[in-house]
Amino acid sequence: MIDFSKYNVLVVDDVPLNTMLVEKMLAKFEFRIRKAGNGRIALEEIAKEKPDLILLDLLMPEVDGFEVLRRVRENPETEDIRIVILSALNSNEDIVRGYQMGANDFITKPIIMEKLVNCVSTQLQLLEH
Repeated sequence: MIDFSKYNVLVVDDVPLNTMLVEKMLAKFEFRIRKAGNGRIALEEIAKEKPDLILLDLLMPEVDGFEVLRRVRENPETEDIRIVILSALNSNEDIVRGYQMGANDFITKPIIMEKLVNCVSTQLQLLEH
């Protein structure tokens, strides 16, 4: 079994209710969850302390999720962070764009708890290898 409590997960969403729901869905993992209410804050948080996993919304004010994704992937210090997009944008174009920009996975909203739990578990297990 993996000790998930050693992992640091950054949840980025401009809707506090969404952040709270994700936190509740992932409570059983007992890892440290940090939150950012928009892309600008997310980039500041990433610079302060590199997370192991970012759960990233796309539609946000100031700096959107695609821009956060681009900046994380362009920075040699952060390019290896696992990133899962959690978004209401669910067109094929948005999903393909997310993967092309370097997302490790893409979950559409509304979020199905089992899908999120399995995805996060898989992404963190990949860090173990």
